[in-house]
Amino acid sequence: MNRWQDYLKNPLWKVLVETVHSLVMYPHHKAYIRDVVLSENPEITPEQLSAKLGIPLGEALVILYELKTLNKANRRSLESQENL
Repeated sequence: MNRWQDYLKNPLWKVLVETVHSLVMYPHHKAYIRDVVLSENPEITPEQLSAKLGIPLGEALVILYELKTLNKANRRSLESQENL
């Protein structure tokens, strides 16, 4: 997660996230990346993703961040429920 810390500390990160969320194709891109791209290449970088799909680098950054942090949070949640 350290690679994301520089972005998260930037005061413009929230503006970037808000802008990306307003893009019409954002939910479709996010679903495709989650379902197809990450299963083929889970270590894809934002730069590679941007070039592969022809999407803005900012959109690639936000989507990868959301999917990777959500995935980790879900795994932790499932693990804690299993331990009950």
